[in-house]
Amino acid sequence: MALFGKPKYTVVHVKKKDIPGGLWTKCPECAATLYNKQLQENLKVCPKCNYHFTLTSYERIESLIDKETFKEIDGDLTAVDPLQFKGPKTYLDKIKQDQEATGLKEAVITGTGRINDKKCVLAVTDSRFIMGSMGSVVGEKITRIIEKGTKEKLPVIIVSGSGGGARMYEGMFSLMQMAKTCAALSRHHENHLFYISVLTNPTMAGVMASFAGIGDVIIAEPKALIGFTGPRVIEQTIRQKLPPDFQRSEFLLKHGLIDMISERKNLKTVIFNLIDYLA
Repeated sequence: MALFGKPKYTVVHVKKKDIPGGLWTKCPECAATLYNKQLQENLKVCPKCNYHFTLTSYERIESLIDKETFKEIDGDLTAVDPLQFKGPKTYLDKIKQDQEATGLKEAVITGTGRINDKKCVLAVTDSRFIMGSMGSVVGEKITRIIEKGTKEKLPVIIVSGSGGGARMYEGMFSLMQMAKTCAALSRHHENHLFYISVLTNPTMAGVMASFAGIGDVIIAEPKALIGFTGPRVIEQTIRQKLPPDFQRSEFLLKHGLIDMISERKNLKTVIFNLIDYLA
């Protein structure tokens, strides 16, 4: 005879479709399951392995700029199709698709704002829009904001996250933006003004070979992929195995291409201190 009798259970049947979606995210680095609310509160950095998830341009601005001080400039500029590019999708179809998916007009947001009450001009590329690649509009917006910084004697901050480099849909028009943005930064430098370049994962190709690579101070987030051509293509070309962590922030800091690595939670303070001391 059982001492306490047969235990009673209440079985609750939950259908999979009744479980709310979008609550959890799997970390691609350590495979940990992360609660989205906690991930957002931690600026989209995995608390277990420190993997830095991609931020949208507006999330990046919110993390760096004092609340309610950011004023967007040239927000309505959009690209045209100078080459009448045709492929599986036309260039204009691709632009429309990414505009609808992201809510952005183009792959960069530019404007003015304050960092701990220090006024600056800011440009942030968004990798969701054609991989953050630089076409005529991106180059024009970045050039205009640099020129505004020069005219008003303000420091320039550009946050780059571009795996697409120069935009192939625009051919030579895209490559011309490399020279144009660098020329604007040269004039900024000649006026003894300060420019900080922030590199995020990934910053590659024509973007890295132009404005992203010539900051007075170059800061990178941890483990960001930074370079011109990706490591897989390089290995296939030279038929040699590359060193561990090749083209990652830590490797590039060791070899002198960047000046420092900053955790995302510290980036606003680091930028403020640099502006306060050097600008």
